Amino acid sequence: MDRFVYFFYLNLCRLIAALPLGFVYRFGAMLGGLTYWTLGSYRRLVLENLTLAFGDEKSPQELRRLARRHFIQLGANFFSSVKGATMSQEAIRKHVHVEGAELLLEVAKNPVGAIGILSHLGNWEALAQITPLIYPGKTGTVFQSLSNPYIDAHVRASRARLGMEPMARKEGFNRAVALLREGALVGVLVDQHAGNAGVWCPLFGRLASTSPLAATLSLRTGASLLLAAVFTESPGYWRMVIEKPDLPATRNPAQLTAEINRVLEAQIRRAPEDWFWVHNRWKTPKPNFLLGSYKRGIALPAGFDAAQLKPFRIVVRSSNWLGDAVMTTPAVQAVKRGRPDAHVTVLVKAKLADYWRRIPEVDEVLCIEPDDSVFSVARKLRAGRFEAAVILPNSIRSALEPWLAGIPRRFGYAAKGRSWLLTAAFRGKKRKKNEPPHPARHQVYHYLELAEWLGADIGAPGLSDFFPRPARPADPAKPLKIGLCPGAEYGPAKRWMPERFAQAANAVSAKVDCEWVLFGVGGDAPIGDAIAGQLTGSHTNLIGKTSLAELMDRISECACLLTNDTGTMHLAAALGVPVVAVFGSTEPQLTAPLGPGHRVLRHQVECSPCFLRECPLDFRCMEAVTAEEAAQAVLETLPSQSA
Repeated sequence: MDRFVYFFYLNLCRLIAALPLGFVYRFGAMLGGLTYWTLGSYRRLVLENLTLAFGDEKSPQELRRLARRHFIQLGANFFSSVKGATMSQEAIRKHVHVEGAELLLEVAKNPVGAIGILSHLGNWEALAQITPLIYPGKTGTVFQSLSNPYIDAHVRASRARLGMEPMARKEGFNRAVALLREGALVGVLVDQHAGNAGVWCPLFGRLASTSPLAATLSLRTGASLLLAAVFTESPGYWRMVIEKPDLPATRNPAQLTAEINRVLEAQIRRAPEDWFWVHNRWKTPKPNFLLGSYKRGIALPAGFDAAQLKPFRIVVRSSNWLGDAVMTTPAVQAVKRGRPDAHVTVLVKAKLADYWRRIPEVDEVLCIEPDDSVFSVARKLRAGRFEAAVILPNSIRSALEPWLAGIPRRFGYAAKGRSWLLTAAFRGKKRKKNEPPHPARHQVYHYLELAEWLGADIGAPGLSDFFPRPARPADPAKPLKIGLCPGAEYGPAKRWMPERFAQAANAVSAKVDCEWVLFGVGGDAPIGDAIAGQLTGSHTNLIGKTSLAELMDRISECACLLTNDTGTMHLAAALGVPVVAVFGSTEPQLTAPLGPGHRVLRHQVECSPCFLRECPLDFRCMEAVTAEEAAQAVLETLPSQSA
C-alpha cells in the first residue's frame, strides 16, 4: 500500500511540476474549498480548533468563514509547495519576499548558530527552499518523519536539494547540537502535539503538549532564537518574515517553551487562515487527561495567571448514597488538582446536591431530579459541553448517561458489562509478579486509584490525612453540643441498640455540661423517640426534621458525634467533627470515618464482618459493645477543657 500511495503521489508531483505556479496555486485553492464541503470530519476538527482559539472573540458565522478560508489557503499552499520544490533558486526568489534577512547575517558572525522557531504557517515548505539561499552558513531542520517511508524520503530529498540538512527526530539531536556549535542555522517546528514528551503550555489559552526541543537546544548550546514564518501575500506570492522574539531570560527549558508558545500565538493571530488548523493541536490523552503524571509537567509564561486558562470541563458522576459520596470526595479533589484548567461539575441526585456545594473543589453541581429519565439527564449533560466524564458508581445507567450525551472521554471502573459505554475502563491496579495479596484497603483508595489512573498525583495519604479537623474553640459559657445518630439506612444489622445509645448519653451528661442533638432520617423517628424518652439531660430531637444543608450546619456545631456506621458518620468526618462510631456487621478497614481523631468501637466475633442487612444469629457483634466504653470514648474525644 505504501508503494501504491507513493506512486500516486510521485505522479501528482510530476504533473504539478509541469504546470505554471499561478495555475497550481488557484487549482489548489479550488480543491481546498471543495475539501471544506466534502470532508466533514476535518471540517468539524477545524471548527472545533477555531472555536477553542477564537470562540470568545468571533461569532459562529465568522468562524465558519475563517474555516473555509483556511481550507482554501491550505490547498493553495500545499500544491504550491510541491511546485516550489522543483523551481530554480532565481524563480523562488521572485515569489518569496524576505523581511529580516539582516538578522541572519548578524547571527552568521557568531561562533554559535541560531535556532529558527518554525510553525506550519502559510507555505512553510518554502522555508527549506529559501533559507539556504539567504543564510551564509550551514542550515538544517529537525522534522517528524512521515509514516510512508517512500514519501518521507522524497520530502527529505526536496528539502535537501538546495543545501538544507534534514534531521529526523527519531535519529536523536546530536547532529543538531553539532551543527549549532559550527555556527549553523537549525529550524525546529514547535507547533505540533508532543504527546508524553511535551511540556503542557497554554496556546490560545488552552493547555497543549509542546515540544521543548527548541528551548533545550538553545539553553544547551547558547544558540540564539529567531522566529520565522512564510505568510501568504497573494496568489503565487509569499512573505518570509524573520524576527527576534521578545523572550525573557530564563534557564528553565519548560518556562522558555511556554514563552515560545506565547510568541507563536501572536504570530498565528496575524494570519489565522494560514495556520494548520487541521492538526489536532490540543489533543487530550486517554485516559490520563489529568496532567499530574507527565514528567515535564505544566509551565505558564511569566505573568500568566492560571485563572486565564480556558476551562477543561469535567463532569464527575457522584455516588447516590451520602456515605459513598463522602468517601469519593478525595478522588474528586484529586481530579480538580489534576490540571490547573479543570472545571469540575458533579452530577448527583438532588438529595445530595447540598453536600457537593460545600466542597471548594467543585465548581458546579448538576442535579438529577427524582423524575429524570436517563435521556433527560443526557440532555443536561449535552448542554454542559463536557470534555470528560469520570463515573464513580458501577451502575450501567451512570455510564449510559454520558454515553448518550456524546461526551468524548468517559472513564470509570469496568463493571456489570458496561465497558463498551466507556472510552476506557479501569480494572484496578495489577499486582506485580510474586507480590502477595494486598490487605483490605479503605474504600476511599478504590476511588483514588481511579483518579490516579486518569493522571492525578494522589501521593500516599493515610486515613488521618483526609478532612482535617478545623479549630473550634469551646465557649465555656455554653454547654457542649454532642450529636447522636442511631439509624442506618442499610439495615438493622448496622444499628446499635437504642437503649445503649441512651445509656451512653446519660453517662456522658452526668460528667459534662452538654446538650445531645439527635440526627437521622424520617424512617429513624421511632428509634429517636425511644432514645429521647430515656435521656436525662438536655437534648434536642432533630430526626427527620432537617434538610441536608441544615443537617450539615447542625452537625458542624457539635463537639463530637456518637453514631453507627452510616452516611451521617462520614458527613461528620467530612465536616471535621470527631466521631465515635459503633461497627458491627461492616468492616472499619473499608469504611471507617476519614480524618484525624475518630474512634471506632468494634469487637471482632467469629462471624464478622458479615455485611448482612439483618443479623440471622444473636447480634453478638453489637451486643459486645457496651454503653460504658462508648461513653468513655466520647469523653476522651471531647475538648479537654470541658471534661
